[in-house]
Amino acid sequence: QVQLVESGGGLVQAGGSLRLSCAASGRTVSSYVMGWFRQAPGKEREFVTAITSSMVSTYYVDSVKGRFTISRDNAKNTVFLQMNSLKPEDTAVYYCAASSKVTYYSGRTDLYDYWGQGTQVTVSS
Repeated sequence: QVQLVESGGGLVQAGGSLRLSCAASGRTVSSYVMGWFRQAPGKEREFVTAITSSMVSTYYVDSVKGRFTISRDNAKNTVFLQMNSLKPEDTAVYYCAASSKVTYYSGRTDLYDYWGQGTQVTVSS
């Protein structure tokens, strides 16, 4: 079993930055594709970004390209999401997820084996 714990969320003004962390425990996630999803009130959970186990490839939803950067430190079993130039529409609960079912990435939540509890990101205008 893998436990994922997100941290780093908070309240920030538009244009500001936050760095989210996702610490994995229970077993190594170095062979997993790691993703970040987000869910705003009243909306479906949506894919934000993912990174392959080798760190060679990363994928982003169009709305965050150029502003968000995903990275991972396999030695520390941790994944990061650097969020810059934040906008009010980025407000959501952000979830970290791990998948052993995909090779590159997927936006399908059902293909991710493990999920964190989420961390709230609120961007004020």
